[in-house]
Amino acid sequence: MSTASHQPATKPVAAPPTPGRTAEEEQIMAVADTLVLAYGLHPAEITRIPEGTATDNYAIVDQTGRRHFVKVYRTRNSLDLERASVELSEYAADGGVATARATRTREHELLATHGRLPMSLWSYVPHTETAEGTLTGARWAAVGTAMGRLHSRLATHPAAVPTLEPGTAVCDVATARDSFESLILAFQKRPRLGEFETWALQAARERQALLGGVERILASLPQLTVQVLHGDLAGPNVLLKDDEVAAFVDFRPPTPWYLAWEIARLGCDPSSVLANGVESWLTGYIDLALAYRDANPKVSADDLLSSLRVGCAAVLCSTFPFSAPVKRPHIVDAALESYGRARHEADLMLLDRLPVLEEVLRDTLR
Repeated sequence: MSTASHQPATKPVAAPPTPGRTAEEEQIMAVADTLVLAYGLHPAEITRIPEGTATDNYAIVDQTGRRHFVKVYRTRNSLDLERASVELSEYAADGGVATARATRTREHELLATHGRLPMSLWSYVPHTETAEGTLTGARWAAVGTAMGRLHSRLATHPAAVPTLEPGTAVCDVATARDSFESLILAFQKRPRLGEFETWALQAARERQALLGGVERILASLPQLTVQVLHGDLAGPNVLLKDDEVAAFVDFRPPTPWYLAWEIARLGCDPSSVLANGVESWLTGYIDLALAYRDANPKVSADDLLSSLRVGCAAVLCSTFPFSAPVKRPHIVDAALESYGRARHEADLMLLDRLPVLEEVLRDTLR
């Protein structure tokens, strides 16, 4: 499991140090102590998983050889939101959606909060890879079917009833203009720029120049469905086993937003767009849309037909990850830089051919 949206890292919850131990060793000992205290689970092996920007993640093997997954929360300040995220995942699973299952504590809680570290414990989903850059062939329809079932289930969540809202509210162009202007000025004030910062400045200027077109895209959108969603449905949070979806992971708290955006965010996975090429990617996206409609027959045709416009507009309004060197330099690494370049390139490719792509999608979905 990984967290695709790079969240700012907060200070890790640390156990009192023991002389002679490194910080990582202390953390692992604290994980072990909490597993025993909260779950009655005695770990035989604990391995840090590098992925994870909002949590510290560990693979666990217990004394029976069974594997588990642990998410350690770096702060106790947002545990109510973390609990709501786990509850949403459980709600989806209870409706037959493929998700990893959370293991409850001895007190039947979804989060362990009384031990040395706040954490959640999950069933391990073996022999999988993420959907980031791997959507090809039969996987497109499989992802469409699974996402359709997920959204159909979440449409019944008690937090919000699905409603129709103006598509113009997908993003705020005026705010985006201000954000890009501030970002460009921040880069220009620096005495020197690194390679990624130089690229980010150029990309921010390109985005800024396209915002007039974004306004026209938004003005053309009809009313679209707003409902409870996964909240972070990107390639890294979809686990695939062969040509099937094994699990959706890393849910966010139940928050209503545009259905079309979540369809586009997963279907327009930048790495998959670039890996397939636009023509082959479009074939896959159509397979995804058709399978999605079959699995979620209540979906509005407008939500599917507008998904490409919604995805392009929302990404073009976003300053992330260009803003990371200025606002969150601690999360900038090779993976983020690669993601940023791919996301920008893929969105410009789709924007350039948007009318043609939409026409093909419309003809297929009629």
